[in-house]
Amino acid sequence: MSIILNIETSTTNCSVSLSKKGETLVLKEDNNRNYSHAELLHTFIDDVLKTAQIDKSQIDAIAVSKGPGSYTGLRIGVSAAKGLCYALEKPLISISTLHALARQVEIKDGFIVPMLDARRMEVYSAIYDFEFNLLRKIEAQILDPSSFNQLLEKGKVVFVGNGTEKTKAIIDHQNAFFIDDKLPSANEMGKLAYEKYKIGDTEDVAYFEPFYLKDFIALKPKTKS
Repeated sequence: MSIILNIETSTTNCSVSLSKKGETLVLKEDNNRNYSHAELLHTFIDDVLKTAQIDKSQIDAIAVSKGPGSYTGLRIGVSAAKGLCYALEKPLISISTLHALARQVEIKDGFIVPMLDARRMEVYSAIYDFEFNLLRKIEAQILDPSSFNQLLEKGKVVFVGNGTEKTKAIIDHQNAFFIDDKLPSANEMGKLAYEKYKIGDTEDVAYFEPFYLKDFIALKPKTKS
């Protein structure tokens, strides 16, 4: 039946969906800027299964957003997905966070640049064509006014994600279009997960780790004077 549980926790959006043959049956998500994934994720999983009237045993696979994104968010999502895979003896499928984000854009020509805020003037970004073929791999990219100049000269470029705010502040081009207030969602993961499921493209549950792109740096708390 190809029923897949999809988990997305790479940003502030805690998102869970249940899909069948790539089509979303149920979606539940909440963009709480305080990162409430630890409190909400398992409740959301139970809620989508209950709404769809599907038992956990009927799931064929678990898909998880693999990053890049928030270190803590990714850890929570991947840990939950791996735990379910172990308990239910189901395969694990990993989905590129930026690929799923790019799928929120529908254009007939041009390019799609999904981007996530990575603090200061840095973003996690990739480049896709309008058919979602990857043209440039994911990078941690420091933005400047000349960023994407060569791409913009070729045609329309749609920027999407929470990295667009800082991007449109420095890039002014007639071919640049910005879609604000979009975050990765489990809603777009279903089709990508189904394609991987059909060809058996799964992960080793024991050894799979999120794609952080950059090393995690723990900041020391400020000492009171």
